[in-house]
Amino acid sequence: MKNKFMDEAIRLANQSIHDNQGGPFGAVIVKNNEIIGRGSNQVTRHNDPTAHAEIEAIRDACQHIQSYSLEGCTLYASSEPCPMCLSAIYWAHIDSVFYANSYEQATQIGFDDQFIFKELSLPHQQKNLSISQIQDKSVLNDALEVFQAWENSSSKQRY
Repeated sequence: MKNKFMDEAIRLANQSIHDNQGGPFGAVIVKNNEIIGRGSNQVTRHNDPTAHAEIEAIRDACQHIQSYSLEGCTLYASSEPCPMCLSAIYWAHIDSVFYANSYEQATQIGFDDQFIFKELSLPHQQKNLSISQIQDKSVLNDALEVFQAWENSSSKQRY
């Protein structure tokens, strides 16, 4: 039985190609059996490497419901989410994800995320990207004061 939400994600992926917006990816977010967010890959259109379909759908859904939490929602994606999108899905508190094309299928057409998955699991010293904590005590103290101000703030909203 076909799924109307996955059909829409795939339609958005196809539209992205035909409108020359970015890669062949689409996503929708559903809450209470209603689409509340849509997105297609907009990377080349906006010159924004973060403008993946899932990120665009999250942004759209959050604006639609005026909340940064998508708890109680399901994401339908035309392809298995990349590491960045997967992280955003966790941050948005989306309950579940369904996808069509696999990582392996995306790799076959030039979208290979395995390098990133591997890099994320390595200690900083072993990564290809240089990542180091600054050592200046004054700077570290200033940064820690910001965290302490947040912790003591009566107006903070935890997310």
